[in-house]
Amino acid sequence: MAETLLFNALREAIDEEMARDPHVCVMGEDVGHYGGSYKVTKDLYDKYGELRVLDTPIAENAFTGMAVGAAMTGLRPIVEGMNMGFLLLAFNQISNNMGMLRYTSGGNYTIPAVVRGPGGVGRQLGAEHSQRLEAYFHAVPGIKIVAVSTPTNAKGLMKAAIRDNNPVLFFEHVLLYNLSEEIPQGDYICALDKAEIVRKGKDLTILTYSRMRHHCIKALQLLEAEGVDVELIDLISLKPFDMDTIRASIRKTHKVVIVEECMKTGGIGAELMALITEQCFDDLDARPVRLSSQDIPTPYNGTLENLTIIQPHQIMEAALALKAGSL
Repeated sequence: MAETLLFNALREAIDEEMARDPHVCVMGEDVGHYGGSYKVTKDLYDKYGELRVLDTPIAENAFTGMAVGAAMTGLRPIVEGMNMGFLLLAFNQISNNMGMLRYTSGGNYTIPAVVRGPGGVGRQLGAEHSQRLEAYFHAVPGIKIVAVSTPTNAKGLMKAAIRDNNPVLFFEHVLLYNLSEEIPQGDYICALDKAEIVRKGKDLTILTYSRMRHHCIKALQLLEAEGVDVELIDLISLKPFDMDTIRASIRKTHKVVIVEECMKTGGIGAELMALITEQCFDDLDARPVRLSSQDIPTPYNGTLENLTIIQPHQIMEAALALKAGSL
């Protein structure tokens, strides 16, 4: 085991897969000479050359479309969105091309492409750089969506995403890049469609993903002092949801709280709440609780920014109220 920062875990995964498979390539703004805006591709340009680590113009629709064509011809491109909010400019290429070409070609083409980059609410990055696009793309057929939360799952999921024959949207949180932990050595992968049970418990289930995993862990420390035994599940896979794991947990605890940084209206939590109501209704002893960001553009002011997203004390208060039956 070795202590590794999350951005270095991603870099290791990409480096190892590029060494393993000459069809893997990287493209995006500043991924080459500069090494990526958060240094996920640092030194890869010197190692693999400009044809495999391609600096592109500021034209997300163009280079994402180029990645689709590259995937159709047998390459395995990794597209970096310097900020995931910029990928709204490539929505057509991701949805109509990446998501649908395998179907519309009658299976003649596979699109083994990864679209990755930083997103989420950072620290005073302003509204346009604080986007959470997972819900925007959630309705698009033909793509897989994962959100990483630790260096260990970042590396294992990146390797799995690169090897997958379907397009994968790979969400990283801008505030987790410097998160550090010991990760396994050698060639390991994590399943793209499986949730992780972070902590087992019996009183209630908390479902979360990305940065909110760490807010929930802080809340759990407070809840333990109150005698509340929480089962914490990191969704990891946002499309498809690992409903087997979710159902099994709710059958045990009979109560569920969903914690997300996504906005409440039409968010990931909304879809998850609908599925839980459809599939787990008879196992619930109380209505599901959803804690989400406010439906407003994220303010630049730091104090106001914090007020728009869920904080650990709010998670604790909701869990206590749910267990007491007052929600």
